[in-house]
Amino acid sequence: MRDLRAFPWGRWALLVVLTVGVTALLQLFGVPSPALFAGLAVGTVLALVGVAPERVAKPVTAGGQAVIGVVIGILARPDTLSAVAADWLPVLLVSLGTLVVSMAAGLLLGLQRGVSPLTGMLALTAGGASGLVAVTRELGGDERIVSVIQYLRVGMVTATMPIVATAVFGAAHVGVGSGAQPASAPWYLGLLLVAVCSLVGVPVAARLHVPAGALLGPMIVALALSLGGLTFGATVPEPLVDVAYAVIGWQAGLRFTRAALRTVLRVLPAATALILAIVAACAGLGLVLSRATDASLLDGYLATTPGGVYAVLATAISSGGDVTFVVAVQVLRVILMLLVAPFLARLVGRRWGSRGS
Repeated sequence: MRDLRAFPWGRWALLVVLTVGVTALLQLFGVPSPALFAGLAVGTVLALVGVAPERVAKPVTAGGQAVIGVVIGILARPDTLSAVAADWLPVLLVSLGTLVVSMAAGLLLGLQRGVSPLTGMLALTAGGASGLVAVTRELGGDERIVSVIQYLRVGMVTATMPIVATAVFGAAHVGVGSGAQPASAPWYLGLLLVAVCSLVGVPVAARLHVPAGALLGPMIVALALSLGGLTFGATVPEPLVDVAYAVIGWQAGLRFTRAALRTVLRVLPAATALILAIVAACAGLGLVLSRATDASLLDGYLATTPGGVYAVLATAISSGGDVTFVVAVQVLRVILMLLVAPFLARLVGRRWGSRGS
């Protein structure tokens, strides 16, 4: 232990090696965003035993945010918009309803001792978990609490969704495969896409004083390029995405103390109850969406499920649902959340402050 304390590079080497190992293990179990989970878990453990690096450098954190922003931005494609174009008003209103429900639950969580209203709101906002964790500290919240509760939400939604879809909405496996994946562009085009979106988006966001600009700037540029058909099929290389996720996990994990861990454990029961309430409310909004559109009850439920987009996609495919509609609503909800949440977080921070986090 003393040797590691004396040599900072030894701390980083231990952090990287353990994160890679835990990421590989979590991938075997199908855990979403395994590198982020691994970075958070390993960073937390090493911080608690006193052998972790002091912190992640700000430029590295900003780089991780930019990569995640591009990943989210290119999810939106012209066919995504066309899938909901005819029903844009009910889709928008239901998405806003999801935002209101989850943020209201977050403000209730903020009544817990040691949790500010701002931290509570960011912790339970349903959409873009990795993006919200990435920008929490910049917005004035406690990313340690936000990261744990956000991924508790994702885990609970992912675990319960297939059961609810089958038992309540009658989903049944119909043997529909996902089909062949389209050929991807060369990896270097993905790197070029990240570079362009970052070099353009970050300075513009800084000039306009956009909150969480390192994430939102590249995300908006990627969104515009994707909707304009100018990404040429490029995607962010998977290793780079894993590195970005690990960096965001480290950012939160390395700041853990025993006091912070006690706070997180104390609020988990309340957070779990509020997550279940959010899931129930969003299921109700799904019923509203199905009534206002031509979507089935199952598609309405899957489209408004507050998290676990890849599990949602798998369930929609296997049950023979309208995959395009479901994914379109989910993607638009995530983008809406990430566009609106930082500005609302700034207002909440001014109104109630960030004390307690």
